[in-house]
Amino acid sequence: MRLLASLLDGAARPSFSKLVLVFSASGGGLVAYADARSDPAPDELSQVPPKKKVLVLGTGWAGTTFLRNVDSSMYDVQVISPRNYFAFTPLLPSVTCGTVEPRSIVEPIRRIIKNKGGEIKFWEAECLKIDPEKKQVLCQTDIGTNFEGNGEFVVNYDYLVIAVGAKEVEDAQKIRRSVINCFEKATLPYLDEEERARILHFVVIGGGPSGVEFAAELHDFVTEDLAKLYPTVQNLVNITVLETAEHILTMFDKRITEFAEKKFQRDGIDLKTGFKVVKVSDKAITTENVSRGETSIPYGMAVWSAGIGPRPVILDFMRKIGQGNRRAVATDEWLRVRGCDGVYAVGDCATMSQRKVMEDILEIFRLADKDNSGTLTVKEIKDALEDIYIRYPQVELYLKTKQMKDILDLIKASKGDVKKEDVEITIEEFKNALADVDSQVKNLPATAQVAAQQGNYLARCFNKMNDSEEKPEGPRRIREPGRHRFRPFRYRHLGQFAPLGGEQAAAQLPGDWISIGRSTQWLWYSVYATKQVSWRTRALVVSDWTRRFIFGRDSSGI
Repeated sequence: MRLLASLLDGAARPSFSKLVLVFSASGGGLVAYADARSDPAPDELSQVPPKKKVLVLGTGWAGTTFLRNVDSSMYDVQVISPRNYFAFTPLLPSVTCGTVEPRSIVEPIRRIIKNKGGEIKFWEAECLKIDPEKKQVLCQTDIGTNFEGNGEFVVNYDYLVIAVGAKEVEDAQKIRRSVINCFEKATLPYLDEEERARILHFVVIGGGPSGVEFAAELHDFVTEDLAKLYPTVQNLVNITVLETAEHILTMFDKRITEFAEKKFQRDGIDLKTGFKVVKVSDKAITTENVSRGETSIPYGMAVWSAGIGPRPVILDFMRKIGQGNRRAVATDEWLRVRGCDGVYAVGDCATMSQRKVMEDILEIFRLADKDNSGTLTVKEIKDALEDIYIRYPQVELYLKTKQMKDILDLIKASKGDVKKEDVEITIEEFKNALADVDSQVKNLPATAQVAAQQGNYLARCFNKMNDSEEKPEGPRRIREPGRHRFRPFRYRHLGQFAPLGGEQAAAQLPGDWISIGRSTQWLWYSVYATKQVSWRTRALVVSDWTRRFIFGRDSSGI
């Protein structure tokens, strides 16, 4: 009994997860057996560092791609978004005209988290304020209230990933309802012919991929479906595309631009290039043109597709960090928000500022000049090339546009034969050789492709955060000793499509591969079906396309 008493003595008692007592009366003795597993001692628990909190704002392409790829066992990952789903935004133009139903392109974010595995917390709420100094965000939810009754709560973070997008499924649904309402309104008996024509004038502001695709979808919707349902007003429908530049689809090859413009002219879509929108009222759009001056265009419905603006929370955040005069959050090549510790921005809300060569030209020269001779030999230039290409990708792009092999080709013009090892280059000659390479620095477009690659890159950086401290993989630092922990983000363009209506599309893929026509439209179908995030959405999208082929588009005003 003394043994049992000592085991159960409160002063020396361990914490047992299982205790089994076996009594035996043999020989008048008592035997006690304990099978126990002790919990870790407090000092052992204190040795395990808590996980860093990673807070993700948004469930768009960048945020969702980050969540699907980040190692959630390494971090306490939390997600906040007013939308509890991910939307396949490239198909939003199809939603505006009923070609695809909105629920077919959305996937619940909780299902994505569940399929990934790991502990990831999600809260459906909207971020109101970001405080980078206190490292916390103020949020508000509409689906519940706190003790104060306003639904507000504060979340702290160690790392913040701002992935607030700009395109919403609700916007596509509003456009769809507005199109139907315009046709219903135009058939009312008390309107005159001029007013009916104004109501059925649809104006698309912006001749980029989204604006062109919407105009093409709308034209197909009108000619294939609505003309049969509204025969009395079908001849009054007019679709106009306004573009500031002299051509639409300026980011595409000229062959695609020319084909698209000719097809729109054949379809009766009015292209007004070289027109700048200066004012929009409730019934008219005022434009400026070099030859025509100021013109007023009456309309019934206008769709803005000429760029996106920041959300209020992003504007407030930019003012706090000294970026109030920008249209998007400025980040460096590692997607870190400039002037903030532990804050990253990806997707439509951010723009990556590529460091320019001429800003660092003296430091680059000094770094390459290993013997401090004041000149660079061919060998010293070659030794520094890899780090220069990684840190400043515009150098390699410039060489490709000029069909040059390497930097040495740039120097030949002023130095002659630079392949000899004894040739030396001064700082002024080095400056002259690289003077124009920064012309290749361009802002990345606000597309799903860019956002997805940024989310994937950032997740990879987080996954290798600990290893990179001891084994950095980035280029040599210019102003400090050592190397960068990671390689800078490099966008890899995988090509782009431009659906042009009438079961025709254009595609520009890497390697200057151009495809135009009906076969390209079927390629578009296959690629967009494959890129869906789940088999459920893949099946729904394909079934919507099949339904449209058989029964046409739904014109209900729901």
